[in-house]
Amino acid sequence: MFDWIGYLASVLVAISITIKGGFYFRILNLAGSICFLVYGLIIRSFPVLIINVYSIGINIFHIVKIILDSRKNNRVTIERPCQTTQNHT
Repeated sequence: MFDWIGYLASVLVAISITIKGGFYFRILNLAGSICFLVYGLIIRSFPVLIINVYSIGINIFHIVKIILDSRKNNRVTIERPCQTTQNHT
């Protein structure tokens, strides 16, 4: 009945790992981990809960770090998912 939450979590995590690191990777991965946490609570799976609580903490840490670093440098360092860099040499 609640399997759709597990499927949604899987899709979010799968999409997040296709994104080149950074802010958007962390946001999507965080959303997927939260969905997995809810799913783990519903199915009462302690291993699912443990890894996703850990993953949520790691993602929040990195999101806050990215935001604070961008403010510290007075520039926006949050990349768009499909942003490409050009080599100006």
